[in-house]
Amino acid sequence: MRNPVSMSRDHVQSAERAAPGAVTPDRARPGTRSASGSAETPFLELLARGAPAEAYEQPVLLARAEGTADERVTALEQAKLLALRVRSELEGRRRREAELSALFETAHDLAGLRDLDAVLQAIVQRARSLLGTDVAYLSLNDPVRGDTYMRVTEGSVAARFQQLRLGMGEGLGGLVAQTARPYVTDDYFRDDRFRHTHTIDTGVRDEGLVAILGVPLMLGHHVIGVLFAADRRARVFEREQIALLGSFAALAAAAIDTANLLAETRSALADLERANEIIQDRSGAIERASDVHDRLAELVLRGGGVHDVAAAVSQVLDGTVEFTEAAAAPAQALESSRAEGHAVRHRDDWVAAVTAGDELLGALVLRGHPGLDPVDQRTLERAAMVTSLLLLARRSAAEAEQRVRGELLDDLLDARDRDPRLLHERAARLHADLDATHVVLAARLEGGTADADQEADARRRLWAAASHLAATRQGLAAARDGGTVLLLPLAPGDTATDLARRTARHLGTAVHEPVTVGASAPVGRLTARPDTVAAAYAEARRCLDALRRLGRCGDGAAAEDLGFLGLLLAGERDIAGFVDRTIGQVVAYDERRGTELVRTLDAYFASGMSPARTKDDLHVHVNTVAQRLERVGRLLGEDWQSPARALEIQLALRLHRLSAKTPPSAPH
Repeated sequence: MRNPVSMSRDHVQSAERAAPGAVTPDRARPGTRSASGSAETPFLELLARGAPAEAYEQPVLLARAEGTADERVTALEQAKLLALRVRSELEGRRRREAELSALFETAHDLAGLRDLDAVLQAIVQRARSLLGTDVAYLSLNDPVRGDTYMRVTEGSVAARFQQLRLGMGEGLGGLVAQTARPYVTDDYFRDDRFRHTHTIDTGVRDEGLVAILGVPLMLGHHVIGVLFAADRRARVFEREQIALLGSFAALAAAAIDTANLLAETRSALADLERANEIIQDRSGAIERASDVHDRLAELVLRGGGVHDVAAAVSQVLDGTVEFTEAAAAPAQALESSRAEGHAVRHRDDWVAAVTAGDELLGALVLRGHPGLDPVDQRTLERAAMVTSLLLLARRSAAEAEQRVRGELLDDLLDARDRDPRLLHERAARLHADLDATHVVLAARLEGGTADADQEADARRRLWAAASHLAATRQGLAAARDGGTVLLLPLAPGDTATDLARRTARHLGTAVHEPVTVGASAPVGRLTARPDTVAAAYAEARRCLDALRRLGRCGDGAAAEDLGFLGLLLAGERDIAGFVDRTIGQVVAYDERRGTELVRTLDAYFASGMSPARTKDDLHVHVNTVAQRLERVGRLLGEDWQSPARALEIQLALRLHRLSAKTPPSAPH
């Protein structure tokens, strides 16, 4: 059986073989002195070999197993403690050397900064390596959204974690960003010092993190982000590790600041280059501005129009400039230009409002020219100003012409004893031909209001629109009887009804309110018979009244469209006018030819529209009746026997008999 001492020696030797770098009994025996005779020798060898801490127990265990004297064992114990202290100091120095080396390399990377993302990635990688953590990551503050977001991660495996955004004060990182102080937790989910949120906790849980250390990235007194080191197990971070991560955070902040400064420097250089280009182009821009000034001045002096201005500016700005009415221009851009007093960009166009005081007259639009320097912009604005002056001048001339046209129409309506020759000359100066066939139209607004000022303004707008229409059609217009009266020429192939309806639509669109228009029958040679204008106006007024009584507000019609309904509904009964419009051509034919067409019509309707009975009543041959009715058809139109026309013709025949105070020509 082996003795205890042998067993103890075997045990120690086994431990020596198991421990890397251990001193074997052949090299150093605790019970004997080395050549120097010092107890520290085996520990010096262990230090030299870089043995692990547990190997420093072996010399003491061997000495005790061999029964070495107590003072010798005590000396070995003291030497062991001293060696472990030296070992710890050496390890600390090596660690600090590695840390300083990593910091130096990071600072070197920062000095040669080319890619900010690459530098930040290197900082996070080295922090993770030196602290020996599972994960390291860096977040930056977003001043626009008021939170902080993940910028760089190392060792992360969860996508949701890599996309986290933390509000200020939320989670450990949010607390660091808010307070500008480092925070550390050895168990994140058990730590209630910071506010947990479902989003953050879910991301941390997906990543499996437990222990987290976060230090602020500072620029001056401002926090711009947070640098983290984290483990997936519980861990206590030492003070030195917190300081080391803080050093990396300082380098990261410096890298970000350097990158921002470089970006600002590049931007400043780019601005200087652009400024130099602007200076170089300034002389050309000034020359263009001078050129357009001379062209616009020449246009005004020679009486050019709005479109001439647009064409001149198009050449100077090397683009297409158009004048548009206010309703056709982009509303928002037009209002912005009007409020700011400058041309504004609208997509690829530029819009300059054309105004006169508070009144919006239209816009100059530069098409397909998104880039516009200040000088060219000012050129467009100056052209808009010239355009407004031309429009005001044209308006003043138009208003003067409108007054002259209104005065001429007033004279045609009221002063029937005016010299026809003078009337003809006045009309010729206005490019109006009073010898042509005309129609008199009475127009009235239907959007009535209780406000007297608004009502007067609406009437002025109606008169202005009617005057403009009359000027473009070589006609006349005047304000009268709370509405407007127009005298417009009748185009070949046109009817009074067509003209009335078009006028109602045109005026209604111009004033944005319903306008009802009544028209007279066509009249001609007005200078020879000036009184016919007043009679035609009275007829148009009666037609207008009939339309309004029928509920046809906003529509246009002529007296011939209403037939006997117009006679019934009109304020004054125009019996002679109704008879003349309905059967006037038949009556006139009888008077000229001595025929009996009117008497034949009476008999025809009295006999139930039967030619056979008609010939018996008239005592003529049936062929004679047929010939007379054919003549009537040519005079009154092919539809004269339709129910509606037949009714009006019978009423006109009866009124004709009554007005002539003669008995019927045939028995009824």
